[in-house]
Amino acid sequence: NTLRALEDALENFAGCVLVISHDRWFLDRIATHILAFEGDSQVFFFPGNYSEYEEDRHRRLGPIADRPHRITYRKLRRA
Repeated sequence: NTLRALEDALENFAGCVLVISHDRWFLDRIATHILAFEGDSQVFFFPGNYSEYEEDRHRRLGPIADRPHRITYRKLRRA
């Protein structure tokens, strides 16, 4: 139950914390603001938790919010 202990410690911490996580449930419980890297070098600041951010992202982007993004790689050439 280490994650729960971390949540409790973060909730009681008076300072600022930068958390990087793919755990949506964890972000919902502790995040008060989201700094999202949305692709194409776009960084979006959202005041709220992860679920609220997702709702806003769907409202802003519409149907493309659910579309998986493909990463394209540039072929490297040797000199």
